[in-house]
Amino acid sequence: MWAIAGLLSAFFLGIYDIFKKTSLNENAVMPVLFFSTVTSSLVFLPVVIGSRYFPDIFNQIGLYSPQLTVAEHLQVLLKSFIVVSSWILAFFALKHLPVTIFAPIRATGPFWTLIGAIIIFHERLNSLQWIGVSLTLAFFYLFSTAGKLEGIEFRRNKWIFLIIGATIIGSISGLYDKFIISRIDRIAVQAWFSFYQVVILLPVLAVFWYPNRKNTTSFQWRWTIAAIGISLIIADFLYFYALSIEGSMISMLSALRRSSVLIAFGLGAILFKEQNVKKKGIYLVGILAGILLITLGSR
Repeated sequence: MWAIAGLLSAFFLGIYDIFKKTSLNENAVMPVLFFSTVTSSLVFLPVVIGSRYFPDIFNQIGLYSPQLTVAEHLQVLLKSFIVVSSWILAFFALKHLPVTIFAPIRATGPFWTLIGAIIIFHERLNSLQWIGVSLTLAFFYLFSTAGKLEGIEFRRNKWIFLIIGATIIGSISGLYDKFIISRIDRIAVQAWFSFYQVVILLPVLAVFWYPNRKNTTSFQWRWTIAAIGISLIIADFLYFYALSIEGSMISMLSALRRSSVLIAFGLGAILFKEQNVKKKGIYLVGILAGILLITLGSR
């Protein structure tokens, strides 16, 4: 059951990337990010209120959100800061990069997690992980050559650095998820996380975007902006549900979740008519094979 939930989560995560790209094309980045998070918070508002005044009903339908302690709120707030930092970088990168470049780089999260473990904790790799790292690096290099054909020089393109930074921060968020979901109710985490996103992004929007809005790309409301928040809610709900099932394997769930790149890559290639799809697709399979070996070696 947890594997099915993980696959469904990956599907909605891939759709989430497509909605982001559609919303960001020729649009202001920060308002798109802000209003997509507002959508998420509005969805969870009745959950939190209903859990407070009608706990039995919401418990029966599996949407009960218990009240959190101050310490638990601070832990969720920390998660929100980590995720919002990753999202700001990722949204700016996605606006300026083809989704068939963006999505494969985003899928390399386990690679960067492993590199961090080696540097910080002096971990040693087993043979399977070494093969996975070598495979990931080789195909990542080949993937960069495909980017050159579209005028994207990986070593000099700031948007490439932004998406790599977003991916590294996202890996940190994934590790923190394992910690927080084992200690705090998953519905409460998702609900309050949605609220705190808005709290964090509102001053960012007011200070950095609003005063300069006339000098940057204008903001246009699109229905896909709301769809960003809704698709992410569904993807995270299924992921947290899978994590909460007894016997679920976090390493396999992480690998299943990475398969979202196939949805984003395939739909992105069709919808946005992107270039060099066949070549990038072959390199993507190589990257995913390396990530799978790293994941299996980490079990």
